[in-house]
Amino acid sequence: MGRLIRLLLLMGSLLVAGAGAPQQAAAAPEDLAAGLALIAKDSFNDTITGIYAIARSGAPHSAALVEALHDRRLLIDTANQKVFYRDTAGAVRDAQSNDVVATPPANLTAVRLNNRVRSAASAALGALSLMNPDPARRIQSAQAVMKSRDPAALPVLEAAIAAEKLPNVRKELQLAWAAVTFSKSDAPLDKRQEAVALLRDAGTRDAVSVLRSLPADTAAPLREATTSAITSIEQRLALWGYAQNIWYGISLGSVLLIAAIGLAITFGVMGVINMAHGEMVMLGAYTTFVVQEFFRTSAPGLFDYSLAVAIPLAFLVAGGIGVAIERGVIRHLYGRPLETLLATWGISLILQQAVRTTFGPTNREVGTPQFMSGAMEIGGLVITWNRLYIVIFAGLIFVGLLLALRYTPLGLHMRAVTQNRRMASSMGIRTGRVDALTFGLGSGIAGLAGVALSQIDNVSPNLGQSYIIDSFLVVVFGGVGNLWGTLVGALSIGMANKLLEPYAGAVLGKIILLVAIIFFIQKRPRGLFALKGRAVEA
Repeated sequence: MGRLIRLLLLMGSLLVAGAGAPQQAAAAPEDLAAGLALIAKDSFNDTITGIYAIARSGAPHSAALVEALHDRRLLIDTANQKVFYRDTAGAVRDAQSNDVVATPPANLTAVRLNNRVRSAASAALGALSLMNPDPARRIQSAQAVMKSRDPAALPVLEAAIAAEKLPNVRKELQLAWAAVTFSKSDAPLDKRQEAVALLRDAGTRDAVSVLRSLPADTAAPLREATTSAITSIEQRLALWGYAQNIWYGISLGSVLLIAAIGLAITFGVMGVINMAHGEMVMLGAYTTFVVQEFFRTSAPGLFDYSLAVAIPLAFLVAGGIGVAIERGVIRHLYGRPLETLLATWGISLILQQAVRTTFGPTNREVGTPQFMSGAMEIGGLVITWNRLYIVIFAGLIFVGLLLALRYTPLGLHMRAVTQNRRMASSMGIRTGRVDALTFGLGSGIAGLAGVALSQIDNVSPNLGQSYIIDSFLVVVFGGVGNLWGTLVGALSIGMANKLLEPYAGAVLGKIILLVAIIFFIQKRPRGLFALKGRAVEA
């Protein structure tokens, strides 16, 4: 056993591919020769046993041999019962000595494969990679061995655990050892109980899958420990699943907040039901696409800065079009809500068709900057960076809008017009100018929503239609014109959606939520946070 561990430690220099520049001389000729002799018989069972013997041999080119078998490059000379392999460069080599054969035999045939042989080869490759110099490859190999639970990998795992210095890699190796040991029926009871403890502490679904594989006729102490571990893991997973759904709800709520916050101030100040609000979101997303295309073609090295450029441009594009719509159409329809609704719906169709004509009807690719890629894990909670940045972005927009409404002249005028338009006009406030700037501000914020949504959704002419209904629900539920109500409404609807989905499904969950909001509005027609002073105009 000591000699085997010493030989296994030599595998640290092996790559999984192993065929780029094969090394000379096997470390354990007797194991290598025995494995090749078994493979030369061309029997499936003998081939599997031979694979494990080659993996145990510690030969520098053992990984190349196993990989050659997996890729049907391992060859047999049936006349002389010798084994050869063709390396990735195409040269034929002697499987025992690893020397290039200048004149290979003419009757070489590939070793036969079936699913069992392929699985054994994959498991052997995974075991040989457990001591790879690259930590990421060692983790991948440990995970592969955990799934295969191949008992032949146990000595390699123990040697790899003893040599491992990195805590995260060591943890994966120990989990693989636990899975193999637990599944090995002839392993000592104390080792299998230790494996149960490791799997319970891991608390993953893969660990539950391993624990559930225990045969029914297992000894009572191990069976009881396994049942207790499964119960503990499932309770923990249920709690983490609940936390994950809450995070999804916060993430969805932040998206709804960005999409609805502009609509809230537009609807609150002007009383206009803007059916083209979703198209402002779409224009912001397409502005992001255009900016990214410019960076891809003109400055690919600066691509990660494209969103920083797209954010102000999307605000200006959507806001400018919003001002044009208000000055050109909506200001002539004040006091006629039905005509305003129909006019903005027509504008939404025009904008959709204009985008289809310009960019085509298919989805457009919008890339994610490097700093927004990937995810982080907190226990069993997975938080993707792009969603986290969108939540932060929504919070910044909300705080910025609150400060603007409280500390700027435009904000003061907007609040005055929202509470009592006639009184504000009599005090010298130019309500028409306030209306135009308010509509532009609301449309600009919708454009910012498009920038955020381009990172998590398909950019297409129909992008805005997916969020317009939910945006109106948020505004009505939270209270028309009240930003705090919009925040509470967005988060409430987002979390309610995600908490209902696991039990009722996406469609039925949305229907239940819609019915609940209808009943709520019947009791509180002005929403959660009704603005004071609106009754003066009634």
